[in-house]
Amino acid sequence: MKGLHILVADDEALIRLGLRRILEEAGHTVVAAEDGLAALRLAESRTPDLVILDIKMPQMDGLEAAQALLDRAPVPIIFLTAYGEQELITRAARLPVMGYLVKPIKEAELLAMIEVAACRFEEHRRTAQAAAQMEEELASRRTIDRAKGLLMQREGISELEAYHRLQQRAQAERRTLLEVAEEMTAEE
Repeated sequence: MKGLHILVADDEALIRLGLRRILEEAGHTVVAAEDGLAALRLAESRTPDLVILDIKMPQMDGLEAAQALLDRAPVPIIFLTAYGEQELITRAARLPVMGYLVKPIKEAELLAMIEVAACRFEEHRRTAQAAAQMEEELASRRTIDRAKGLLMQREGISELEAYHRLQQRAQAERRTLLEVAEEMTAEE
């Protein structure tokens, strides 16, 4: 796994230093914040590849900071907290976070969680991109089909002939088939 740019937020200085040491030794670049607000400021200037947040921090807790970070841009988030109460776990589970670890943790557990979280996040990102592309293609197909239907209805021609006419017009006007279809359906 390539080195990641990781943002760590924990109100305990010793924990921040320990995490920084572990992560930097593993080849990652680390920036650290003492609370959620500081984490948001750091995320503005340096877009992280992954975020590790404590939950209970002054100024802004990790759950609020996670939501604010996710509102800006998707990023894999792992909660690392001393609190394992069900209420906090339930609140964390409502967010699209990649992990929840209860302190104290072992170095190997943290590094494994980071690798899994980064991989899962990338899979989710690719899946979302593919779904968006498929949705766009489906919308384009619907527009083209609607334009074909209008031509078929107006001129009493077959679907194949309507498609050929759309193609010919697009070529003649040096435009895409979708642009021609959108124009035709907008006229309707």
